[in-house]
Amino acid sequence: MTDAVGSIDTPDAEDEAPQKKSRKGGKRGKKGPLGRLALFYRQIVAELRKVVWPTRNQLTTYTTVVIVFVVIMIGLVTVMDYGFQEVVKYVFG
Repeated sequence: MTDAVGSIDTPDAEDEAPQKKSRKGGKRGKKGPLGRLALFYRQIVAELRKVVWPTRNQLTTYTTVVIVFVVIMIGLVTVMDYGFQEVVKYVFG
């Protein structure tokens, strides 16, 4: 097998001897439902600590952009609705 520059050589499947797994489920398999629930919440808190939260200025800017976009879309849908209403009145009478 030829390796490309910088590649990591991993053994082929036939080179490895089959290994027997002696435990079932690992750490999480041995805990009860409350232990798994506690682990789940600890993982949630750990992930939330990794989040880069926006500053107050960024949050204000993002909120303003969303509100302006929603107002524009409401206006667009209102105009289209009025136009379709007039078309239906003209066609059906």
